[in-house]
Amino acid sequence: MLNLFWSMVKLGNGLKLNFQAIYELNSQFSNNNSASPIKSRRRYPFAAVCLCKMTSCDVIGGCPSDYVALSVSIISFVSLFLRSTLPFIIHKVPRPKGSSFWLPTIQIIASFNLLMSLAMALNIVRFHRTHWWQSCYLWGVWIHVPLGFGLLLSCRLIQVTHLYSVFVKRRLFPIRSYISLPLALLPWICWAVLLQIKQPLSNHCHMGIQWAIPHICLPVLYIAALVAITAAIHHIEFKFDELKDLWRAILVTVFSISVWVVAYVLNETHEEIMWLQVTTRCVLLVVASILVVAFFSISFSQPLVSVMSLNKKDSFGLKSMGQALGIPDSGLLSQNDPTLDVDPNQPLDKLLLNKRFRLSFMEFADSCLAGESLHFYDEVQQLEKIPVNDPVKRIYMARHIIEKYINTGANMEVNISHRTRQEILTTLDIAHPDLFKNALNELLQLINMNLAKDYWSSMFFLKFKEEAAMRNVDHELEQVNGWDFSPRLSSVHCPDDPFYQDHMSRDPTTTHYH
Repeated sequence: MLNLFWSMVKLGNGLKLNFQAIYELNSQFSNNNSASPIKSRRRYPFAAVCLCKMTSCDVIGGCPSDYVALSVSIISFVSLFLRSTLPFIIHKVPRPKGSSFWLPTIQIIASFNLLMSLAMALNIVRFHRTHWWQSCYLWGVWIHVPLGFGLLLSCRLIQVTHLYSVFVKRRLFPIRSYISLPLALLPWICWAVLLQIKQPLSNHCHMGIQWAIPHICLPVLYIAALVAITAAIHHIEFKFDELKDLWRAILVTVFSISVWVVAYVLNETHEEIMWLQVTTRCVLLVVASILVVAFFSISFSQPLVSVMSLNKKDSFGLKSMGQALGIPDSGLLSQNDPTLDVDPNQPLDKLLLNKRFRLSFMEFADSCLAGESLHFYDEVQQLEKIPVNDPVKRIYMARHIIEKYINTGANMEVNISHRTRQEILTTLDIAHPDLFKNALNELLQLINMNLAKDYWSSMFFLKFKEEAAMRNVDHELEQVNGWDFSPRLSSVHCPDDPFYQDHMSRDPTTTHYH
């Protein structure tokens, strides 16, 4: 009993001290007539909470609508993550190389940063204690501005700029993505540095109308740039409907950004209206969740859409770019392909025109871990089948070959000189008929020096000769079996004719003839 009494005395003394501190802070708050209620609340947040009875969820978070918005954001990000990873896990799709893979990956990271920063900066989740990692400048400035919204819009701007450069200017974008992306992100970083220096945020992560208006100018400018570049490529007839997907992405973005800007301005300028604070922060998080899913799903980086699709029938039936573009004879080898006699004394470039010989030689080169040159030759042959008056398809195929074989560090980079490589990468016309002519000449010389001599004495060539001989025999048998042994060609028209019964069973019209 004595211990319980002593504990109650200590608790009473503690409450007395707390109420005295509250009284002193409230006295200072009431005596500060020159400051507005909002500024006074920012200066003395604990006193403002006690006076205005703001200890409910509208200030410290945890309202039912907050958790609904948080659930929507979690579901959105999980669906975004599954959509981007399941095709590679289920269908074993090979991972794309270069910016076609890293830009969508960065978009996923930026989407997570945007949703997480909004949840933390808007006090969606209630925390009973204050920690250093809950800083408004960490979430509301750095993660939200350059690493969230800025990174998301910058990736989309880089993608549409590449599209404009390739299909309108007919040249590769002169700046690599790992350089152009930080340049596009630089204005967002500068704005975050300015906010960090000026310290305009209150204890509730609000910056006021004088900072909120400039804050929303960056996304508006980037959306305007997207619209302007898209309008410049409206006349291109794309093979994979990139322009239609791009306009869809822009319309979704414009609508989401418009709603987001209105809710953000209301949230920043009406801090004293508690129901509006709860409503606007819920709208901000829900709209951002919808934006990140739609922004990634409506992708115009084709044929990346087929990679990100789970519809195996439509997406994975085409194994090569040549098949996707509808280039003749770009599929697998058929049984009707002719087999010509191969003379080792003939030039290699003429021998490689034989598709069966080329595939056999390609298998031999792959076994020697040197098949890149033959695969490059095969895809260049497909490119040459595209008419010169069809520049869009030629651009698709040429860009595919450059990304796969020419770029430094490419998946199947070929061994060509630096001068030839730079001529291709800096060309002013990516659809030029002689774009890969010098590269082919260099690779054919290397093949003659390193692979050709070994191929003639390999098991691959012996297997090719056996298959060619068998196909020739089969072709002769097909010709023999294809002869028309009709009764009109036989001099014997009686039951003693050995072919008579056979033709009677196959051709009922012979009965009337006889």
